[in-house]
Amino acid sequence: MRHLQPRRIGSVCQFCSPTLPRAAREPLIVRSLNTKATTSRSPTIRRLAPSSLVGARAFATASSQTESPQSSNATNPTKALRKSSTPTELANSIDGSREQFLAGVENIHGNQLASHALQSCLQAASALHPQLRRAQSQAQASASRLALLGAERTGSKFAINADLMAASDKISQTAYQLVSHKNVEMTSDILELYVNVQAQLGRPETLPAVFELYANKAKPQMRNGQLQYIPQNPNGAAKAIEKPVADLALATAIDARNLDAALGITEAAFCVKAFKRQKLLKHATAPAIGLASLPFGIYGLATAYATYWQNTMDVSTATGVGIAGISGYFFVTGGLGIIAKLSAKEQMRRVTWLPGTPLRFRWMREEEREALDKIACAWGFKESWRHGEESGPDWEGLREYMGYRQMILDRVEFMEGMN
Repeated sequence: MRHLQPRRIGSVCQFCSPTLPRAAREPLIVRSLNTKATTSRSPTIRRLAPSSLVGARAFATASSQTESPQSSNATNPTKALRKSSTPTELANSIDGSREQFLAGVENIHGNQLASHALQSCLQAASALHPQLRRAQSQAQASASRLALLGAERTGSKFAINADLMAASDKISQTAYQLVSHKNVEMTSDILELYVNVQAQLGRPETLPAVFELYANKAKPQMRNGQLQYIPQNPNGAAKAIEKPVADLALATAIDARNLDAALGITEAAFCVKAFKRQKLLKHATAPAIGLASLPFGIYGLATAYATYWQNTMDVSTATGVGIAGISGYFFVTGGLGIIAKLSAKEQMRRVTWLPGTPLRFRWMREEEREALDKIACAWGFKESWRHGEESGPDWEGLREYMGYRQMILDRVEFMEGMN
């Protein structure tokens, strides 16, 4: 019997055909769903759908048609800024907020206008941040290995697109112009917005100056219909910079390889009296109250012991013995705990205290030491077995600077393999 070719068979159904079409090879449930979807999309059979489904579809279609792109961009300005892909458009997007700020801040307290303008700068900087990272990565990929090592040691940057640099400069200068205006009060919210803008742009050069401005800038206040400027106390606890904000600024300076900005941020944030006073109020108030009330608690416990828990001594003698015993327990164990807490070195990596530094100074200046430790780890070798081999003017200057601050960089007995 002669074998028939598949192309000559004309009366065989699709289930018996050796070459099934694509729709026939699919499972039955998938074909039924596809058929229903095709039926619902067909304009000629749409009248067979239920009236409620048709009404819902018609309502969804009408609402989607009436919603305009302008309204969606107005409700979500971040997406609107991200759609503006060119750096020039991102830089020009803050012109409206800046002009509105300059037009309305002449004779009034301008914190609300400054906050709105800084938020616009932050949105533009956030949209520009991926482009800056991409341009820097491309510049580093095209550079040689020797150039990469030199840039890492010296902190120099590779040349990127001029439009990106111009947009970054414009946003950074606009933000500085906003916070440095005399009618804008430097609050913690304004400072946090400014630090976030510069962190997105990778521009830490102005952060030490703005930290000092935060402590010393006069406060504008409306009195008798006139705007007056009240001097502020830079040493007050209210003028201390919050640690998360200072840490973000320091990380920005370290990422940008700007040693001067990193040291300036450390001095302006952690070495001032305002930060130390705020730390005392936050962390030493509760222990001081507990220590002040401790004698009364000890006397109460000793009196209760002498009255109810013993019958071998008179009350006054038992009270004295109880006071001596309870006081000895609390003060001895508490003193050992405080010494162990203040002399702990597990958090220290490369920067340690000079021998003889009082424990109270170590606790008070721990944030300063931590910041300098981050700087030393960022500018030195990453391999622990190469610590101490660094050289150069920047490194020697950093070592000398830490010596003036009663700290030691790479103490020999604490280095790996030296103990």
